[in-house]
Amino acid sequence: MTHYTGIDPGKDTIVGVGSALIDILIHGDDEFVGQAGAVKGGMVYVDKTAIERTVASAPTEPRIVPGGSACNTMVGIGQLGGKARFMGKCGSGPMSRLFRADLQRQHVEPMLFESSSATGRVLSIITPDAQRSMLTDLGASAELQPDEVAASAFDHAAIVHIEGYLLFNRDLILAVMEAARKAGAKISLDLASYTVVETARDLLPDIVRQYVDILIANEDEARAYTGLDDEQEALSEMAAQADLAVLKLGARGSCVACGQYRCPVAPYGDGTAVDTTGAGDLWASGFLFGLLNGFSLTGSGALASRCGHAVCQVTGANVSEDKWRTIRNRAEEKWQRNG
Repeated sequence: MTHYTGIDPGKDTIVGVGSALIDILIHGDDEFVGQAGAVKGGMVYVDKTAIERTVASAPTEPRIVPGGSACNTMVGIGQLGGKARFMGKCGSGPMSRLFRADLQRQHVEPMLFESSSATGRVLSIITPDAQRSMLTDLGASAELQPDEVAASAFDHAAIVHIEGYLLFNRDLILAVMEAARKAGAKISLDLASYTVVETARDLLPDIVRQYVDILIANEDEARAYTGLDDEQEALSEMAAQADLAVLKLGARGSCVACGQYRCPVAPYGDGTAVDTTGAGDLWASGFLFGLLNGFSLTGSGALASRCGHAVCQVTGANVSEDKWRTIRNRAEEKWQRNG
């Protein structure tokens, strides 16, 4: 099977559900990561005070941009020319207004609930090897309630993309998946972090088997989820549980599985990276956009690699308008035509 045919051709929107967060980006070495209480390449939940303390002791000035995993993916889809909507919860102050305005600027329809709590934030410590280690204060983003998940959020939704971090709010992720399924949308789940997988190990396999159509993981997340060290065996186990399984391999590219079919995807570029923040999120942008627009699995993977590479050339997850224009033109000229 070279194409995934499970998407309703009468629907044209991809909806992302996740944490509405402000990204705070700083550079530091492995020693600083340890001093901050972060886990190299992983994510740890902390309170706002811990983030402020770490920023104050950072060796570089912070850069502040809107973020969050599913939000980053929707921004990429919007920039590619797709119809994207993001649902989440944020505060009601200046950071919330910045977040909403940035979504609109990048062609994403915001469906944001407001709270009296502060907008959530993620401190990403970027080490010289381009790895990012995260300290997260969810703030208002953790207050989205299951009864706020309205069916209207999934109007015209072909795909609902959910970030794995929602697994920390089990009632919420189940409510989202139920609503998405009732709307007739395919459900995409990005496992987000091996620390998330380890924490949700008792619930995750049942959720995947019952709801998930597209399962996305990197090698660490796949190992944590399946318990298998061999990457292809882990991919096969994932493919046995979802229509499509994706194994992201960083600078080595990726591999997509659909049943017994395997589609290896070569990396784009020479593997160099300034910062890997958002790489997996933007990879998902290209892949889901490709699937929705009838690209082959190879074409969708190639577009995904291009998007993931582009964000690795900048600090943070904001790719320039010029670069997005180049990627859009390339997709129209090559991948869409050739599949």
